[in-house]
Amino acid sequence: MVRVVGVHQDVLVATSRAWQTTCTIVRNGEECFVVDSPVFPDELELLPAVLEHAGFALTGLLATHADWDHLLGRLAFPGGALGVAETTAARLAAAPGAAARGLRAFDDEHYLDRRAPLSLGQVQALPVPGHCQIGGEELELHPADGHTADGMAIWIGWARVLVCGDYVSPVEVPMLSEGGSRDAYIATLRRLEALVDAAAYVVPGHGEVLDSARAAAILREDLNYLAKLPDAELPIARRGEAQRAIHAANVQRVRRGS
Repeated sequence: MVRVVGVHQDVLVATSRAWQTTCTIVRNGEECFVVDSPVFPDELELLPAVLEHAGFALTGLLATHADWDHLLGRLAFPGGALGVAETTAARLAAAPGAAARGLRAFDDEHYLDRRAPLSLGQVQALPVPGHCQIGGEELELHPADGHTADGMAIWIGWARVLVCGDYVSPVEVPMLSEGGSRDAYIATLRRLEALVDAAAYVVPGHGEVLDSARAAAILREDLNYLAKLPDAELPIARRGEAQRAIHAANVQRVRRGS
């Protein structure tokens, strides 16, 4: 069962059992956006009930980047339009069907059946940096590339909540995926520093919600790790087998010049 916590009267965070992937639900006035997604079918099926119980009415979906595990909101809300950064829209257009293939591979590995295949439907490209209107407020959209070639972080100013995608994770070291870049990753972390300092809560793409002080400490660890690649040591709290595998891939990418 997906775990849901409230971090503000207008912000809920649901965390998946798969990789602790987070999904942030934000409303203002009569409007509500669901940002990113949980992963397992039962978790997605529960999301509409979570919104109904909280009194939130869906306006649309947002995704921080084009990795498939963040794009499953339409399985919960088939009629929802999906808003993404222009860089993410370009990545999706360049590799049509990649998200659906990634999901099918995950489902095959875990013996999962879904009621319907993933279809992203209407995708709206949002200018980043920029703003997205919600009720009487605006969400600030900030560039967040480096993990991948695309992405955005979302600042919910009135709630002082930062939704940062696959950055500042307490469970995952910085991952330089295909199309990612160490220099771009470092630049994103530098852009996020002021927002992390101003936040009451930071929602990473993977892992529990963080307070500002802990998020700032992780951000500093990640900057130090990236600066020292390929000779970096893993942060003490992130040295499991999966993180060692990510680190080995990062070393290879940096040595190739990524």
